[in-house]
Amino acid sequence: MIEYNREFVENKEYVKYQTSKLPNKKLVVVSCMDTRLTELLPRAMNLRNGDAKILKTAGAVVSHPFGSIMRSIIVAIYELNAHEVCVVGHYDCGMTHVNPTETTKKMIERGISEQTIETLNYSGIKLKDWLQGFDSVSESVRQSVEVIRNHPLIPKDIPVHGLVINPDTGALDIIENGY
Repeated sequence: MIEYNREFVENKEYVKYQTSKLPNKKLVVVSCMDTRLTELLPRAMNLRNGDAKILKTAGAVVSHPFGSIMRSIIVAIYELNAHEVCVVGHYDCGMTHVNPTETTKKMIERGISEQTIETLNYSGIKLKDWLQGFDSVSESVRQSVEVIRNHPLIPKDIPVHGLVINPDTGALDIIENGY
């Protein structure tokens, strides 16, 4: 990777990616971290380098109103001139298969002590809830849209949309029209 990077810089391949830190289309996209979406999602949404702030998180879930995803959305609106938000989940999402009990077992197998798990649960971090997936990607997108739309620090004139993309074709289904 480092060797490739040296050649990338020496050959000035970065020039074609240079842009402003402000999103050209004044858009924030919250998307899943699924590897199939890395190039497909921007292409399917007609987004080029510099057009949008793209935030990646498991399941495109905005689970906490004062977590890092929400903070990033707020910074994009107030500091980076974003005027619109899209939450984009996808069909066949791995979060529909996440089983917190099984994930916790995997943690223990990888060396996390049961005492650590118990301490977290006792101190208010309920791993079962925190690691919980979802049954319906459409409902999950709706919930994330509502967290953003109803946040006390999000201006009421910011449209918040919910979409679901097909990771095979790039087809987008509108779940929530923010207009």
